[in-house]
Amino acid sequence: MVKQTIQIFARVKPTVRKQQQGIYSIDEDEKLTPSLEIILPRDLADGFVNNKRESYKFKFQKIFDQGANQETIFENIAKPVAESVLAGYNGTIFAYGQTGSGKTFTITGGAERYSDRGIIPRTLSYIFEQLQKDSSTIHTTHISYLEIYNECGYDLLDPRHEASSLEDLPKVTILEDPDQNIHLKNLSLHQAATEEEALNLLFLGDTNRMIAETPMNQASTRSHCIFTIHLSSKEPGSVTVRHAKLHLVDLAGSERVAKTGVGGQLLTEAKYINLSLHYLEQVIIALSEKHRAHIPYRNSMMTSVLRDSLGGNCMTTMIATLSLEKRNIDESISTCRFAQRVALIKNEAVLNEEIDPRLMIIRLQKEIQELKDELAVVTGEQRTEALTDAELLQLEKLITSFLEDQDPESRLDVGTDMRKIHHCFHHLKKLLNDKKIHGKSTVSAEIKDQDCQEPLKEKEYQKLRDILQQRDNEINILVNMLKKEKKKAQDALHLSSMGRNEWRHSQSSSLPPGNSEGLRMLPSSATTQVRDVSTVGHRSSLLHRKTGMREEMSLGRQEAFEIFKRDHADSVTIEDNKQILKQRFSEAKALGESINETRSKIGRLKEEITQRHMQQVVLGLSENTALPSMPDSLEEKLRSQLEEEKRRYKIMFMRLKALKVEIEHLQLLMDKAKVKLKKEFEAWWTEEATNLQVNSPATNSLNHMRPFPQTPESQEGRSQLVSNRSDVNTRKILPSPHPIPQSWGHNSTSASLESSISERPASSIPLTGDSQTDSDILAFIKARQSILQKKCFQ
Repeated sequence: MVKQTIQIFARVKPTVRKQQQGIYSIDEDEKLTPSLEIILPRDLADGFVNNKRESYKFKFQKIFDQGANQETIFENIAKPVAESVLAGYNGTIFAYGQTGSGKTFTITGGAERYSDRGIIPRTLSYIFEQLQKDSSTIHTTHISYLEIYNECGYDLLDPRHEASSLEDLPKVTILEDPDQNIHLKNLSLHQAATEEEALNLLFLGDTNRMIAETPMNQASTRSHCIFTIHLSSKEPGSVTVRHAKLHLVDLAGSERVAKTGVGGQLLTEAKYINLSLHYLEQVIIALSEKHRAHIPYRNSMMTSVLRDSLGGNCMTTMIATLSLEKRNIDESISTCRFAQRVALIKNEAVLNEEIDPRLMIIRLQKEIQELKDELAVVTGEQRTEALTDAELLQLEKLITSFLEDQDPESRLDVGTDMRKIHHCFHHLKKLLNDKKIHGKSTVSAEIKDQDCQEPLKEKEYQKLRDILQQRDNEINILVNMLKKEKKKAQDALHLSSMGRNEWRHSQSSSLPPGNSEGLRMLPSSATTQVRDVSTVGHRSSLLHRKTGMREEMSLGRQEAFEIFKRDHADSVTIEDNKQILKQRFSEAKALGESINETRSKIGRLKEEITQRHMQQVVLGLSENTALPSMPDSLEEKLRSQLEEEKRRYKIMFMRLKALKVEIEHLQLLMDKAKVKLKKEFEAWWTEEATNLQVNSPATNSLNHMRPFPQTPESQEGRSQLVSNRSDVNTRKILPSPHPIPQSWGHNSTSASLESSISERPASSIPLTGDSQTDSDILAFIKARQSILQKKCFQ
């Protein structure tokens, strides 16, 4: 590893006779570092009091005055770098200065005389001369030539340069690997076996360079060019290969646009040149600072390509070209300042050696074969790379016998052949893995079976529990239904027996002694009545089961509720709200249909407008005329219809929205009225039932029928009561097939019932013994009395 700062040299361009020369001096004392002093005489135009600096002094490794030739430049600057490249180190030489200061002449040379050859052709000649002298090593040389024009990279050795424009050529792009090494895509490498081939490549690249005439230079290069020589060398029989590369960089010259006054394409090129040089200076400043963490290499393509040359694995040299004419003094001072900053950068050059993998493989294979031959000579048998089938079978038998042997001191003897030993280990490992896998599979299968059986058992138990619960529920429902049916049948039989006894007493007292036909008709009539009552009870039970409501109101209570609702003060309001709600629903339905029709019409109008536009476009294309700026009359008509339909749609939609709010409000009012009606009925019903039970103390003690006086009026009242109870419980009595007495007729039932109820006290009404039924009967009678009283007052 070689640590050194970047070497800086200065070269002063010879001045033109017409131009006024600046004042400078060169101090080349052998004991001290050479220095260049630029003197600025005081200008009287600035006044007597002038604090401007009059002299600038800069140090360089060596300063070449105007009389230095190209040979001297090469010997002092390029030759040491070329020698380090031949030794295996990377090298870079770049020229920096303002436009027209001699950078291209120094790097490439002039075309007029052979002695004007620059650093690149002289370095190529020197390298190939040294390679021819050194016959003990094998060398390969490759050339690449990169141009950076307006921050875009181009390959100057691309053969398509002559036939294609610059924009059509593939651009060189930068790729970076994980080790932060730079690789250039689309940049070709050309092998050069002789100096002539290398020079031909150089001349081809120089022909393709961008050159233009500017006020400062007749042949100004408008791009940065990097000529790279790649060297590889290795000694015969060695696996070590040395790689080195030499960058010879010709930077475009910086220029002040205010001084040159260029424009157009030259101005654009000057902008890109100054910008890239500015980024180069930023990198130099960042590298010169000791504790700088980030170096902005990626700001420009040039600094990315020259990353190793600036503060990396490279031995770098800079040539500062100066034009010390009076008009260029400021630019020359700026160039010297830049060189002083570059001199502060330290590079660490490393010898680039690596092992060739192909040669290493060949060498190792040869060594293996030699060892095999020596082993065969010692053992007396020639060994192949793999064991034969017979040897493998014998080894398997030995392993099987060793495993089956119960003697703990038994040994497996396969000799000193490592191939056999490795095979035995592999075989034992395979057997052990197979056993583990088999054991794991068996255990996992058992666990899986258990896991599968446990969920199955749990599911089965849960299913059986659900079925059992379902059966219990069904049994309970059936038992309750049977109890109800049994109770209803008992009530019906009890009522029928009570009716038969009353009829017998009434008929025995009303019929003459010799009338036996009436007696024969009575049993059939009573039997029919019993059948009707049982049939009605059966139907009532069926209705009760179908509705599925345990706490449903009884039939008498329902009838009382209907009468209460009809006579309630809010009934008219509820009916009116129902009618209004019905009207609003009809209106909303009609509005919805109208809205749908309007929406369809709007869609059709939009399609017609679109079709009209398409027709106009097609017509314009066919007649090759421009589209009219204003729509025609038909389109205006369609648009007016569309706006009208949209307005109607909006009005109807707002009306539908208002109807929806009104409907919801009416429904809410009706729901509140219904709830209020039901609550008032429940309160009224409970109050009437309580008052009835308080006013009739004998109700709870009557568990069986009381005998009534056998008079025609009582018989008629009793029959009317029975008929009324059947009407309350069933709302319909099936007609009897036989004629019945006038007292059982339907026409006289209502009037006689009302008279009997209004005249008879509650304590004299027969009850059934069932508390719920008796309560319903008494409440119903009380309700009828209240309703009759209301009607009388009305």
